[in-house]
Amino acid sequence: MLNQATMSEHFVLLVLLLVFSSIGHVWGAKIGHKAPWRIHTLFSVECQNYFDWQTVGLMQSYRKAKQPGPITRLLSCTDEEKKNYRGMHLAPTFEVPSMSRHPRTGDWYPAINKPAGVVHWLKHSKDAENVDWVVILDADMIIRGPIIPWELGAEKGRPVAAYYGYLRGCDNILAQLHTKHPELCDKVGGLLAMHIDDLRKLAPMWLSKTEEVREDTAHWATNITGDIYGKGWISEMYGYSFGAAEVGLRHKINDNLMIYPGYVPREGIEPILLHYGLPFSVGNWSFNKLAHHEDDIVYDCNRLFPEPPYPREVRMMQIDPNQKRGLFLSVECMNTLNEGLLLQHAANGCPKPAWSKYLSFLKSKTFAELTKPKYVNPATLEMMEDKDTVQEPDDDDDAGKPHPKIHTVFSTECTPYFEWQTVGLMHSFRTSGQPGNITRLLSCNDDDLKQYKGHDLAPTHYVPSMSRHPLTGDWYPAINKPAGVLHWLNHANIDAEFIVILDADMILRGPITPWEFKAARGRPVSTPYDYLIGCDNELAKLHTSHPEACDKVGGVIIMHIDDLRQFAILWLHKTEEVRADRAHYARNITGDVYESGWISEMYGYSFGAAELNLRHRIEKDILIYPGYVPEPGVKYRVFHYGLLFRVGNWSFDKADWREVDMVNRCWAEFPNPPDPSTLSDSDTDARERDLLSIECVRTLNVALRLHHERRNCLIGGSLSSSEGNATNETGVSRKLGDFNETFASRSNHMSANSEKDGMLSSFKFWVIVLWAFSGLGFSVVIFLVYSGHKRRGTRMKHHRSRRRGLYPGYMEVNGRDRHSRGVDVPL
Repeated sequence: MLNQATMSEHFVLLVLLLVFSSIGHVWGAKIGHKAPWRIHTLFSVECQNYFDWQTVGLMQSYRKAKQPGPITRLLSCTDEEKKNYRGMHLAPTFEVPSMSRHPRTGDWYPAINKPAGVVHWLKHSKDAENVDWVVILDADMIIRGPIIPWELGAEKGRPVAAYYGYLRGCDNILAQLHTKHPELCDKVGGLLAMHIDDLRKLAPMWLSKTEEVREDTAHWATNITGDIYGKGWISEMYGYSFGAAEVGLRHKINDNLMIYPGYVPREGIEPILLHYGLPFSVGNWSFNKLAHHEDDIVYDCNRLFPEPPYPREVRMMQIDPNQKRGLFLSVECMNTLNEGLLLQHAANGCPKPAWSKYLSFLKSKTFAELTKPKYVNPATLEMMEDKDTVQEPDDDDDAGKPHPKIHTVFSTECTPYFEWQTVGLMHSFRTSGQPGNITRLLSCNDDDLKQYKGHDLAPTHYVPSMSRHPLTGDWYPAINKPAGVLHWLNHANIDAEFIVILDADMILRGPITPWEFKAARGRPVSTPYDYLIGCDNELAKLHTSHPEACDKVGGVIIMHIDDLRQFAILWLHKTEEVRADRAHYARNITGDVYESGWISEMYGYSFGAAELNLRHRIEKDILIYPGYVPEPGVKYRVFHYGLLFRVGNWSFDKADWREVDMVNRCWAEFPNPPDPSTLSDSDTDARERDLLSIECVRTLNVALRLHHERRNCLIGGSLSSSEGNATNETGVSRKLGDFNETFASRSNHMSANSEKDGMLSSFKFWVIVLWAFSGLGFSVVIFLVYSGHKRRGTRMKHHRSRRRGLYPGYMEVNGRDRHSRGVDVPL
């Protein structure tokens, strides 16, 4: 017989066993595991403050996301660095010999520590002997939910990885030089999830291929590697892709699992990893990790990164749900970093921080709810597939269907030159019947923006100026066009399926629609730019892996929003690339008569589209340059007045008006062209040409005249104060962080301004009358109250004297009480 104590002990053990079994069952059901469960997460760092605060953020997110299995920091330090290193306690750590300075070549390349650290861990760590699946991350990441390789679709021999589309070396001579299997080269990185056996095969090749690419300085050029610095900095990424190709590892590539803060997530996608490798912003708040390279914030008690906007503020910034989710992801990234720092400071023994609204928020249930673990959904798990064959739209299929929404955009800068062009384009937009909304992408630096007066000329999205390139210092304002489009896509509320892109120096004569010109997803429409001869020569071969797909197009673009989102970043990068290729500026290569690289942006467009195999439907009947002879019977939709044109002795060249303030100088207009009745009928072609030229400049002058009328210009006078009011209104909108079409409703109904200004004087009159009556009424009330008080005072005087005699000390006691409470109550 078991005694009672023994039975009690057995009963307790049984209960504990059942509890832990239940917990294990619930956990397994939650994350859907099937044995083996052994996962290990790795990330690589060095002995620097820069990596310490990143480590704190990653470790905090690892705990919050409930990532299964252990995590190990691969810490690469020299013996000298280790002597002064303070961060050994920040994460479970496996020390790795530093290869920042290569022991054989002497080359300084810290990124090589990542593959070197993995190789060392595989050889020397006991943990590597007790694991089935490995997840490899970068330090500058925030985990949002469990990363479980087999749930992501990883298999032995088929790792899962995030897409790194800029690794163009997989498609060109670089892959041919550095792997026997260039056809197996995958453009991947960032997130890696693979079986331990695959990693053991890959890791040594990853390291050796990194060394190999790093030493191949002859092929560091941007047009070969995609590295905008041209310094071989992404050699480690190519080392991984080429190493995987060598051992025959083909990846399942996913472009949904990981997102850069500042980017907009696709509809229905729930990213589980944030990679804050690029600058990002929310309203007027911004963060750039490179600004904190030497920051010892981990060891500076109770100091956090600048707090981002609160959720309530973020909700007011955007209407579009996906745009709003993108802002919340950015805020979540920074708040998780700061939460980690707050907890780490406490672990470091820092004193308790003073109360603040932000600290209260980080400890709140609201924040805990916003940052609870996220789990992948079927849409997020969808892998990238080969692009479907583009089918031409069938008119019969579209019968009875509503037309897709359109949004028109054009790019300008904060100069008088673009102001009068904006006035002309906006006027023609309103009279042309073009469907949808229009947005001006306004690129200005901070100083120019402070002085700028033309905020109300068009619905506007504000874009940081890249006229002076932030990295190279190159002065090239044309780059603002692709940079502006990219910024707009990432920050604006866009409710449209097709985007029409124009230049400011255009006049619309009729609608430009995707259904009329048969634009489709994967098949944009544009107009011919035949002088882009670089599509046919060595320029295209140097700057795109698909020179045969280079289309000589530009001017007017109709593109599906999904294509534009994929394409915009390549448009910008290819523009930078061609602009930097000074060796090929010659006219016989580019067709540029000035040989100054001025049309690099146009080649950036064509080469970027070629990279994605975006082939255009080229429509020659959309656009005409004034001064050109029109084709008989063609109704052109756009004037592009980019070149000098003449009618008899009269001429117009937009460049002559570069510094002239046509918009803020009342009643300014261009010299009137000849009257059409004076044209000769002897040459039909010349007459039709001249009629179009006259129409173009007449439209500009009508637009300017209407603009001056709206501004309440007086004959020989200056502009009214309404302009200043508009500027102030814009400033408030930007302060709130609303980069959307601030003036969309007001600018699309400009006639409302005149009505508002006409009512201004009567409105002021009634305000003054109301104020006068209020003042008079107040005076009457005060007089009556005072008179009544005086009469009562006479009657009550004797009564109060009696009360003071009957109750000694009454006034003193109550007086002290009132004083001590800080209340001033009349007696």
